[in-house]
Amino acid sequence: MSERDQARLLVDNDRLSHCRVSDLPELLGPGDVVVVNDTRVLPARLRLRRATGGAVEVLLLHERDDGDWEALVRPSRRLRNGETVVPDPARTGADTFKKGERVGVEIRDDLGEGRRVVRIDTGERTLLDVLDDIGAVPLPPYITGGIDDPERYQTVYARRPASAAAPTAGLHFTAELLDRVRDTGAEVVTVELAVGLDTFRPITADRIADHQIHTERYRVPAEAQRALSSARRVVAVGTTVVRCLETWAATGEASGDSSLFIRRPYQWRVVDALMTNFHLPRSTLLCLLDAFIGPRWRTLYAAALEHGYRFLSFGDAMLVSRCDVPEVEP
Repeated sequence: MSERDQARLLVDNDRLSHCRVSDLPELLGPGDVVVVNDTRVLPARLRLRRATGGAVEVLLLHERDDGDWEALVRPSRRLRNGETVVPDPARTGADTFKKGERVGVEIRDDLGEGRRVVRIDTGERTLLDVLDDIGAVPLPPYITGGIDDPERYQTVYARRPASAAAPTAGLHFTAELLDRVRDTGAEVVTVELAVGLDTFRPITADRIADHQIHTERYRVPAEAQRALSSARRVVAVGTTVVRCLETWAATGEASGDSSLFIRRPYQWRVVDALMTNFHLPRSTLLCLLDAFIGPRWRTLYAAALEHGYRFLSFGDAMLVSRCDVPEVEP
């Protein structure tokens, strides 16, 4: 659907209502604080080559404190520690570098599951400048044909490039819709969580508690903290916002690394309502929804399937309010 706010919105109040995202202002009012994740998706997919000419792909996931990056690397097992791979003009579309300019990615420690530590040498240029030249936005694997406008995979309020994937619930918003939300008396504030691919990695462990989730950087600015302290209702736009706010509340730290895996039983501290897309089975996102509204999610998903709602990044959405959930692991 070309118009962002024309996606369908399944609203769960006392009964299910079938709306559009453009109807959201009618569901908000004074005292509501709507929280969005304003990170921008990095052009973090790099097509590179070895000295032998072999193709290599590096997907940057998470910047470490020492300036190195954790990345998905293919083919990881064939690459030696200390080996440097360089941009491949044939695969990036053009040779954008001046003669003698140094740009390379050094492959370092093996973290398992295709993950490596990499060190990026950008010469005299900034990393963002280099990524703008040779990188591509890492679209989800189920989008096989690409998209005509890469900005469609960015939220309209995206700011600092930091994420490996879009905070997809926010893709439904337009600037006009945000203005209409504010006109209701609701407040809109931003937080930051650098979305990694682990958010979308399927759960393969037999027990949910055995699933390991990696860290993502987060930040809750002072302005957001002030608004949240007096909110009547906190409405999180997307599961990334939920993890950011709940990490802040649990740790007392306004910024840092979050490895919070929300699942039953969970003691909620901040979020009262959640707008989110429809997610795949065996995902940590569905675990979070289950902890938020309990087994009622099955009713919502059944209704969505019956009425032809679309799933995943460019699909439709739901708006749900937190309710009492049985304190047992599902």
